Amino acid sequence: MISITVGTDADKDWTADVLSQRWGNSMIVSRGRCHDVSKLSALIAEIDGERLGLATYRTDDEQVELVTLDALLQRQGIGSALLLAVSERGISAGCHRLWLVTSNDNLDAIRFYQRRGMRIAAVYRGAIDEARQLKPTIPEVGNYAIPVHDEIELELLLYKRDHQQCVGRVASHD
Repeated sequence: MISITVGTDADKDWTADVLSQRWGNSMIVSRGRCHDVSKLSALIAEIDGERLGLATYRTDDEQVELVTLDALLQRQGIGSALLLAVSERGISAGCHRLWLVTSNDNLDAIRFYQRRGMRIAAVYRGAIDEARQLKPTIPEVGNYAIPVHDEIELELLLYKRDHQQCVGRVASHD
């Protein structure tokens, strides 16, 4: 069974290791804004006491932005559980919208999020080309040998009725 806990100071080293391995460092750029994700709210997924997933997020203006989502084991429901937990945190904070950006080459993530009820809200042409000025380590070619240029924004409206639909989707698409 997957349990979700709030990241604490005791998790900082593990969190830093995950961010370094998966993202190169703790700096993430989304919509032209730099985030030091080590300073954001974090949720950790555990199975039998082993930490196997991390989500970082921030709330602002009745919105919750999912900044990173990392499932260290694929197809075990870890990402789904973390996404659901972030949406629940957003609802508790009075947020009406959960959103994120990903790169145009991240087809697996786009599929994952859409299967869980998220919709494409916008495409920002050239946004990753601009983000490279802030984070030069962003690769020019990404997954599936696709040139990385654009950000794709996905969203889920967090009204109670929609949230119930999200719960069903998340639970059924591990």
